[in-house]
Amino acid sequence: MTMTTQPRFSAAEILRSIAGAGRALQRRQNRDGHWVFELEADATIPAEYVLLEHYMDRITPERQARIGTYLRRIQGEHGGWPMFHAGAFDLSASVKAYCALKAIGDDPQAPHMVRARRAILDHGGAERANVFTRIQLALFGALPWRGVPVMPVEIMHLPRWFVFNIWAMSYWARTCVVPLLVLQAVKPRARNPRGVTFAEIFRTPPEQVNDWIRGPYRSRWGVAFKAIDTILRWAEPAFSRIARGSAIAKAVAFVEERLNGDDGLGAIYPAMAYALMMMDALGCPADDPRHVTIWRSIDKLLVETDDEVYCQPCVSPVWDTSLSGHAMIEALRSGGVEGTRELDAACDWLAARQITDVRGDWAVTRPEAQAGGWAFQYRNDHYPDVDDTAVVAMLLHRNGRPEHAEAIEKARRWIVGLQSRNGGWGAFDADNDREFLNHIPFADHGALLDPPTADVTGRCVSFLAQLGHAEDRPVIDRALAYLRAEQERDGSWYGRWGTNYIYGTWSVLCALNAAGVPHDDPMMRRAVAWLVAIQRPDGGWGEDERSYDLRRYVENAESLPSQTAWAMLGLMAAGQADHPAVMRGAAYLQNTQGADGEWQERSYNAVGFPKVFYLKYHGYRLFFPLLALSRLHNLQRGNSREVSFGF
Repeated sequence: MTMTTQPRFSAAEILRSIAGAGRALQRRQNRDGHWVFELEADATIPAEYVLLEHYMDRITPERQARIGTYLRRIQGEHGGWPMFHAGAFDLSASVKAYCALKAIGDDPQAPHMVRARRAILDHGGAERANVFTRIQLALFGALPWRGVPVMPVEIMHLPRWFVFNIWAMSYWARTCVVPLLVLQAVKPRARNPRGVTFAEIFRTPPEQVNDWIRGPYRSRWGVAFKAIDTILRWAEPAFSRIARGSAIAKAVAFVEERLNGDDGLGAIYPAMAYALMMMDALGCPADDPRHVTIWRSIDKLLVETDDEVYCQPCVSPVWDTSLSGHAMIEALRSGGVEGTRELDAACDWLAARQITDVRGDWAVTRPEAQAGGWAFQYRNDHYPDVDDTAVVAMLLHRNGRPEHAEAIEKARRWIVGLQSRNGGWGAFDADNDREFLNHIPFADHGALLDPPTADVTGRCVSFLAQLGHAEDRPVIDRALAYLRAEQERDGSWYGRWGTNYIYGTWSVLCALNAAGVPHDDPMMRRAVAWLVAIQRPDGGWGEDERSYDLRRYVENAESLPSQTAWAMLGLMAAGQADHPAVMRGAAYLQNTQGADGEWQERSYNAVGFPKVFYLKYHGYRLFFPLLALSRLHNLQRGNSREVSFGF
């Protein structure tokens, strides 16, 4: 249901909103030109951090007390912990949070612990938690290692042509699995100086559980892989010591090559933590430089206030800076904001972080491609991603400074080189799409792969179309065919990296417009009709993370400034700058803007792994509304209602 009245506001009113939002964003810019905002996940990462300190006997009581405050605050009314704000009970997140609070020192008979324990037991107990949670429990001796699917470290020896090998996994899986292979081979035990145990959250004593891997399976592949797991479990003791030793050495070499200094293995928390435990299990002393550096990289992920602490899964400075830059360049054009020098500083900061001298893991499948991407984090040289690369390069191109021309060209060549066979792009690798691998017991989270997606493909099309090189037209046309095939029946596109169909549809509409697809193309008309149909009565848009579970659009309990901006940007890209829905969206943003120029949103707005791990980008509520309002103002005062850029 949508409102039918069209709000009226003057150019002066919208400029005031732009000016306030621009000042708010500028206040958060760092002196060297970059932006970085908090990146919040659910209870699992801070809980794992607590357990890591107990595993290593490196407990920081005061910090853990503040993590406990954070975990208690985000506990759900259902007694457990959700995967996102106001979400349903999640067993694995709840098991980790309960274990962390008990390790911190919470009394198991305290009301919040009793409620959590009851909820865990009502949902099957800790024995029914996912694989990564059971690994955490096995490391503490809370369940036997047979409670974890078999993953022999000898996998390190498998060649690329083999049906399963480490290069067939996504980057995030690869950097986690390699050190985990060593841990599963060595089977270490946490130091656990306080002797914390977790028997009370199992419905069946762990030593009596015989069905650690059970259905319902997502396909017949699951049944087949369960049989393979049984065979491997029987055969593993017979594996050669020589093969095992060399496989461990190969895993260690893989990790050491990618330790990535203070930014950590893969620049993501789980990989860092597993690498640290691997080094420790193999006898690396606490004062070893590798050991010290990994701890430093983990500590950099902590967000600390006087009252609370939580651990981020990673940091997002390149992404935040590039998106803030796009908002600022549009705001500068509106005349509502001044800051050309600050924008140039942001572009220089980004240009300096292009990865041109490291051929990362992407080169295994695309050896002919030339380096030229950007990573998501401060530094992650082995793992640049095409989404960041496209957004950064579009900003540098639009900023128009000659000294960045070479960086833009290197980015173009790298993105073209990473196009997958089906015309789309994945985030980090090409053709990382062996879907059957998501059905192995170890991949019960269903997120082992990095296949092409509509939102990332849309970003790459937007970039290439914005540059306008004639030789890239066949690349763009293959991508457009992929996007046409990926459109949902209702007219939307699935959003892999942002919530969800609103994000995907905005991303693709920008690409179609940049690539010259006529606005009256049925593909665009259907997408516009869908966006208009889901606008909320208050003029905003809001989608719930449950849309990933149900594989259809689910309305959120409230409108979100970030998603309202996405919908407006998508409609404007489709030639609908004067549509009443866009005007109502702008009115919603103006009405909800605070006196400090900022917007607030409680709901999560992105995803790490659909159905498993969700994210809240704290910067989205700031730079996306600024971008949308600035673009609307610029289109309305210009001679054309056409969006001229890819983003």
